[in-house]
Amino acid sequence: MSSSRHRERRFGKRARPQARARASRAFLGLLAGQGVAQADAGGGTPSLFLPVAEPAQSILDYGTLLVLICAVIFVVVMGLLALTVVRFRASAVDDGEEPPQIYGSDQLELAWTVVPVLIVIVLGLITAGRIVALQKDTPPAGSLAVRVVGHQWWWELEYPDHGFVTANELHLPLGQVAFLELESEDVIHSFWLPQLSGKLDVIPNRTNTMWIEPQKTGMFVGQCAEYCGTQHANMLLRVFVHAPEDFERWVRDQQQEARRVAAHAEGRALFATTACVNCHTVRGLSEIGSFGPDLTHLMSRTTLAAGAAVNDEARLVDWLTDPDHIKPGARMPAMKLSDAQIARLAGYLSSLE
Repeated sequence: MSSSRHRERRFGKRARPQARARASRAFLGLLAGQGVAQADAGGGTPSLFLPVAEPAQSILDYGTLLVLICAVIFVVVMGLLALTVVRFRASAVDDGEEPPQIYGSDQLELAWTVVPVLIVIVLGLITAGRIVALQKDTPPAGSLAVRVVGHQWWWELEYPDHGFVTANELHLPLGQVAFLELESEDVIHSFWLPQLSGKLDVIPNRTNTMWIEPQKTGMFVGQCAEYCGTQHANMLLRVFVHAPEDFERWVRDQQQEARRVAAHAEGRALFATTACVNCHTVRGLSEIGSFGPDLTHLMSRTTLAAGAAVNDEARLVDWLTDPDHIKPGARMPAMKLSDAQIARLAGYLSSLE
C-alpha cells in the first residue's frame, strides 16, 4: 500500500484534490478578501484561507461547507420573503378585509419541521466526524514526536526520539505526520498555526495533543492566541517545513554538541561562570539550565526572544545589555556586565551554530 493511501486510511479520510482546495480558498477568500490579499502579497501575515497542511485544509473545507449551507438557507428564506412581499402587497382594488387564513396545513407544518431537523442532523454528523478525525490522542505509526512547552513568553520544543531540545522554531518534514504533545510551564497559552492546524489551548498540569501533516515546504508563522501576560503579542513561533532529506540533515546538526571555537574561549568561560548556566543549557558545556531556552545551536535560529528581534551578533549585544529594551517584562535579567564582557559573551553565543 502506498504511503499516501496509508495516511488516508489511517486518518479515516481521502486526500482532497487540489481543485477542491483552490475552490475553498476562492470562495472564502471572497468573504475574507483583505487577509488573503495580504498573505499573497508576502506581507508576512498568516492566513487560515491559505492552508498548507492537514488538518488546516480540513478545517477550511468544513468552514466552506457550513458557509455554503447557510448561504443556501439565506437565499431560500429571503427569496420566499421577497416573493411574498411583492405578490401579496397591498393594491388599489383591495377591499380592506383580512385575507383567508390557513390553519392546520399538514404539508406546511411537516415541511418547516422536517427540513430544519434534517439540516441539523446532517451538520451534526459532519461535525462529529470532523472532530473525531481532528482530535487524535494516540500518535499514529511512523509519526514524528514533538513535545511543545509554553513559557512566558517563548516556546520550548523537544524532539524526544532524536534526543535534543530547541526553541521558538519548529522544524517538520514534508508529508510526515507530526504528533505534538502540548504543555504549559506557567499560565494558559494557546498554540495556533493558522496555515497548518487549528487552535489548541496549552494548559498547566495537562497534556493536549495535536497532529500536523505538512503538504508544502517553506516557513510559516504561528502565534500564542491566548493572552498570557505583557509579552503575549511577542510570543511567536516559526515553522519550517523541509524536504525529508533536508529535515534529516537539520536533525543531525541539532544532535551535535555545541561548537568550541578557540577564538571564543573567554566568552565560553564567562558563560560557564556566570548565572547564564543556571537558566540555559549548552550541550557540551553545561546542561543544568532549564528555565530559559536551550542555546546549544542558538545561531541556527532566525530570531531572538521568540520572534521579537532578528538573530545576529549586534542584536545579541542589545539583548544581553538590556533585555527589556527588546522585550519589556522578559524574564531574562540584565546581567550588569561590562561592555567588554558583553562583547565576549555575544561573540561566543554567535559561534553556536
